[in-house]
Amino acid sequence: MTGKTAVLRLGVLPVFASVLAGSVAVAQEALPTLLVGVQESGTVQWEIETIEALELDQKHGLDLEIRPLADSRAGQIALQTGAVDVILSDFVWVSIQRGQGNMVAMVPHSLAVGGLMVPPDSAIKTVADLKGKNIAVAGGPVDKNWVILQAFYNSVTGGVLADEASARFGAPPLVNELLAGEQADAGLNFWQWNARLKAMGMNEVLPAAEMLRELGVSEQPPLLGWTFTDATAETKSEALTRFLDASFEAKAVLLEDDAVWDGLRDLMGAADDQALFAQLRDDYRAGIVRGYDPEHVEAAEEAFALLARHGGADLVGEQTALEPGTFWAGYRK
Repeated sequence: MTGKTAVLRLGVLPVFASVLAGSVAVAQEALPTLLVGVQESGTVQWEIETIEALELDQKHGLDLEIRPLADSRAGQIALQTGAVDVILSDFVWVSIQRGQGNMVAMVPHSLAVGGLMVPPDSAIKTVADLKGKNIAVAGGPVDKNWVILQAFYNSVTGGVLADEASARFGAPPLVNELLAGEQADAGLNFWQWNARLKAMGMNEVLPAAEMLRELGVSEQPPLLGWTFTDATAETKSEALTRFLDASFEAKAVLLEDDAVWDGLRDLMGAADDQALFAQLRDDYRAGIVRGYDPEHVEAAEEAFALLARHGGADLVGEQTALEPGTFWAGYRK
């Protein structure tokens, strides 16, 4: 190789590198963007962190922007005002919104629900033993777990639980505090807070999912889902589909790969507690949605009808059945 040739070839490299960099920049600019609102303290952060750590958004050709939210209500407002494209919400809220003309839809994210917890030495072995007891309940009088528990109690005993037991409503940490401090005989809480009680040695009398089965719901319905407006589904269909693909891939990883969980310990609040870490991981896995077919949402329809029957207008408004279109027909997995 002559010196002149070498100089010529070396001179081409910066030009080639510049063209390549420009091509990459154009490709990146061309990626569809999706704004996802995520509750800062929610367990959904575990999936989002997995997507980002494994670069699944890039793998699926998506520019994913995460916007932190204070709570579920803040998420609903952000969605309705167009501040974000997608939030996590529950199928009852989505159905109610559609019934009121606010056209939103969802794709299932989680099956996880709560359950009835008691201390290890408790005399409460079945829900029938709740008569005359004090129950700490996360949420308010129309919390879905509380409605389900009352329906199940009635089916077993014929009685009205709200009349035959004393309920104290409060935030999830308070429920756990009351139960741990022996100020309540039983606690009805969300799954992630129940996992903390299990790690402390407390027992789950019955999960809400089993209550639903006993009440005739054919399978565990998806409680939470990625929620978006019909307008977003139409104008950002490609970005939405890519996000859902990344979401389901992250779920598959979380379901099968123990190693990926090590990077989530701090988010889980279990950095130095192996028992709590394992309990949260295993209970989260139990609620992972493994697939989605919008033509088969019978379990959600059955659960909604049950909640409407026992929760009434305070829970579902005037609706008695799941609103058509609650589950987005534009995606399947």
